[in-house]
Amino acid sequence: MTAVAAKAKASEDPLYGPLLAGDRRALARAITLVESTREDHRARADALLTSLLPDTGRSVRLGITGVPGVGKSTFIERFGLHLIEAGHKVAVLAIDPSSKRTGGSILGDKTRMELLSRDTNAFIRPSPAGTTLGGVARRTREAMLLVEAAGHDVVIVETVGVGQSETAVADMVDMFVLLLPPSGGDDLQGIKKGVVELADMLVVNKADGDLARTAQRSANDYLNALRLLYPSNAKWMPEVRTCSAMEGHGIAEVWAAVGRYRVAQGEAGIARRRGEQARAWLWNEIGETLMAALRRHPDVRQQLAALERDVERGTLAPSAAARRILATFLSR
Repeated sequence: MTAVAAKAKASEDPLYGPLLAGDRRALARAITLVESTREDHRARADALLTSLLPDTGRSVRLGITGVPGVGKSTFIERFGLHLIEAGHKVAVLAIDPSSKRTGGSILGDKTRMELLSRDTNAFIRPSPAGTTLGGVARRTREAMLLVEAAGHDVVIVETVGVGQSETAVADMVDMFVLLLPPSGGDDLQGIKKGVVELADMLVVNKADGDLARTAQRSANDYLNALRLLYPSNAKWMPEVRTCSAMEGHGIAEVWAAVGRYRVAQGEAGIARRRGEQARAWLWNEIGETLMAALRRHPDVRQQLAALERDVERGTLAPSAAARRILATFLSR
């Protein structure tokens, strides 16, 4: 289907017009649509997304991660309210841990961002991470396009929390922010080096009360640690800021640092990064789709249980079993 044909078809979609007009209910339903795994829903979602592409890409895309308990939700709420006061429309795509029993979100960020969720210029969407690694959900990228089309000019992706695979969000945003607690010395070892290397800005939260001095010392420690790492971006040396999400101190300075980052990258640099991310997204989607198709293949499903038993018993090498499954899949 050509882009023109897809746009013509999607313009007939009852979600198309209301979504472009910023209707929150239509936006929520559109995200539910793109998160669906039903084939008919996927076809409709693909047409809708293709038609909306000209109306996307005009936002500031930020990814925020941090260790559990660092105050991500409190920070994002205070940060979002500051942006709204400055005239922005904010969308928060919060990725929650998934329940192993139901597959749904466990935490639910709307309950942790009560003030922000009540503001008409904010849109918060919790989504379960499911089986997707990297702290994000499979359809987070598509949800990002939808909220942009609905008029939100700042999009924040909040990840599950720092872990060994908590880096996928860096491949879908303009700027990757790592939120840190007031700590230092040996506590630096608790932060994964790979996450620090990818971060464009480090923010030490909870810089208030008795922890204010500790937070400043921590910021200095992180700054010294960053100098030992080779910067991932030749045009930008990651900044280290301190803030108090509870009291609001340092929030404006964090947003100012985002502005400096975007100026340093320039429009061409941000466009190039987004183009590279779109290409990576393409190959990721190919891999996910092929794996889903393989699992649904009737002949594969018929022989899979027996091959798994042979592998578990040690009578068949996993590599040999994999080749048999692929040969069956490709035979049609």
